[in-house]
Amino acid sequence: MFSDTHFHFKHFVDDNPDGSEFGADILTQMVKSDVLFGLDIGTRCDDLMPRLQSVQDSLDLISDHNMHAKAQRMVYFSAGIWPDPDEIRDRWNCMETLRNSIEEFKQDGGAFAKKLVAIGEGGLDHHWNPSGADRRDKDDFDEDLYNGEQELFEMQLELAREMNLPFIVHSRDAFRETLGCIRNVGYDRGVIHCYSYGLSEAKAFLDRGWYLAFGGATTYTKKSHMDDMNELLAYVPDDRILLETDAPYLAPVPLRGEPNNPVNIRYTYEFIATRRNRTPAQLSKIVDKNIKELFKI
Repeated sequence: MFSDTHFHFKHFVDDNPDGSEFGADILTQMVKSDVLFGLDIGTRCDDLMPRLQSVQDSLDLISDHNMHAKAQRMVYFSAGIWPDPDEIRDRWNCMETLRNSIEEFKQDGGAFAKKLVAIGEGGLDHHWNPSGADRRDKDDFDEDLYNGEQELFEMQLELAREMNLPFIVHSRDAFRETLGCIRNVGYDRGVIHCYSYGLSEAKAFLDRGWYLAFGGATTYTKKSHMDDMNELLAYVPDDRILLETDAPYLAPVPLRGEPNNPVNIRYTYEFIATRRNRTPAQLSKIVDKNIKELFKI
């Protein structure tokens, strides 16, 4: 097991809503693993300040001064709106709330005031599973909601351009529409988060300059699709690949089905490094370089 694992995407607020000891424990483990970058990703228009408070509460539980400082240094934030039907319907007000929360964050004056490094995650989701956690049902997506989802995505892309920040794209079963929105706005700076398409789609995003981020789901690719996955993972250029956790979701094998956390990304590194003929440590250095370039840290 290599010791310098790095963790690049993290939803702190999802598994640490109240600044619990668990949150502090995970931060401590990340520091001990010499983490470069942990990104607390936004999903709702009004969640930025609560997420900030959650991280601060966790940090307050770390009594060791050096450990506290290192944990604080590695944490960054994004702010964005996941394509929830209610927020799609109320997109104009939600965008105003998002802007106001970003302004409040920047004026907070604390250690994180200058550490908003991305807009998102936002985008399109056409995975219909009414029994799933997000309860998405195709019947709910009439023409107005379908078009409104794309409009909300494009509004956020415009915000990213306005603020000169990269965008974290959520795209599930919606490749054609996602690419169409990106083309409409003409802003090509960011990452396709939890990449779930094939090689031809990857080429379309890569040709426009996007990064592709892979998470734990790659480790449980079906055997019948493993050759395609191996080809995809080998194809993505060194300067366009990222790895992520998407905690508390998508725990990698051998932890599939359990709540995920950043410490588990070591399994994803081991899986993907093998497909790219690298060691996990070599892949970590490659991803760290890409993180620094994309998020300007």
